Amino acid sequence: MKKIQILMFIFFVMTLTVFSQQRESWKEMEEFHLVMSTTFHPAEDDNLNPVKEKSADLLFQAMAWQRSRVPLGYDALKTTAILKRLVEQCFTLNDGVKKQKSDAELKLLITGAHEIFHEIMEKCHKE
Repeated sequence: MKKIQILMFIFFVMTLTVFSQQRESWKEMEEFHLVMSTTFHPAEDDNLNPVKEKSADLLFQAMAWQRSRVPLGYDALKTTAILKRLVEQCFTLNDGVKKQKSDAELKLLITGAHEIFHEIMEKCHKE
């Protein structure tokens, strides 16, 4: 009986460990999302000022996210490839802000970055 209790306890601890690893948070993703939400949502309403003010920060956060360790629960290969595209898109957006591209062009660029962000959310989680 004692052996069964010990085995059940070990199984319980292992289950908790696996479950907690699958739900591991990703600090860099959350930090990127914070900047993305404060730039993209105003842009949806044709307010491009936050994009113009925070494009460099968005690029910085995308690069920090790309450099970070891909946590368990994500497909590292897919995630790495899509993060590369996200950094490139944020670079293009920041460059567009520096070159004073039109609001319409900047809206397309921030929308593209937002779509890539959601691609990571939808395609990179392991089943």
